[in-house]
Amino acid sequence: MSKAKTSNEDSAGNGDPRPVPPQAPGNDDCCHGGCAVCVFDLYSEELERYEAALKAWEARQAAR
Repeated sequence: MSKAKTSNEDSAGNGDPRPVPPQAPGNDDCCHGGCAVCVFDLYSEELERYEAALKAWEARQAAR
């Protein structure tokens, strides 16, 4: 019986897991009060970091 790989585990199983995307906030997570730093702003920043990490991970995988 083979063990199924999780979505954040790379295909070679060598300890370089695929980055996991951040979870988007729901409309109920925002107070809609015009906060200086909204949960949607924080999510946007996390998403940018994720996209950069994913691009770097993909480059490492392609170099193998």
